Amino acid sequence: MTDSVQLLRDHGLAVTAQRLAVLKAVAGEPHGTADSISKAVRDEIGTVSRQAVYDSLGLLSEKGLIRRIQPSGSPARFEDRVGDNHHHLICRKCGVTVDVDCAVGHTPCLTASQDWGFEIDEAEVIYWGICPSCQNSRAVNS
Repeated sequence: MTDSVQLLRDHGLAVTAQRLAVLKAVAGEPHGTADSISKAVRDEIGTVSRQAVYDSLGLLSEKGLIRRIQPSGSPARFEDRVGDNHHHLICRKCGVTVDVDCAVGHTPCLTASQDWGFEIDEAEVIYWGICPSCQNSRAVNS
């Protein structure tokens, strides 16, 4: 837990049981929703409001300690894999979310055809499909 304590201090944040529990919950459940993280935090430290967990998630995201992704039609999800420009693959059936490292080599879809004067520093790509587990259950039910 000392790494999390130092991480918070390095970013000028007060070390609180709630923030430590949120960091632990996000690490323990990559791509967890605010609700699932809130439950894990309550399991860890007892009574804490959902709003307090949401506030911690917002602050930790703002400081770059965790990453917030918002897939279309899905609640926000949080992960502690930060500092790289990875992408995500999401199952349309069950919502399972996995990390996908950036493509290397020729990647035309990651280069904007027009940058409109922006200095682009990141591309967020979400791949959608059906995971192997859902494919198997679909085959069994057919």
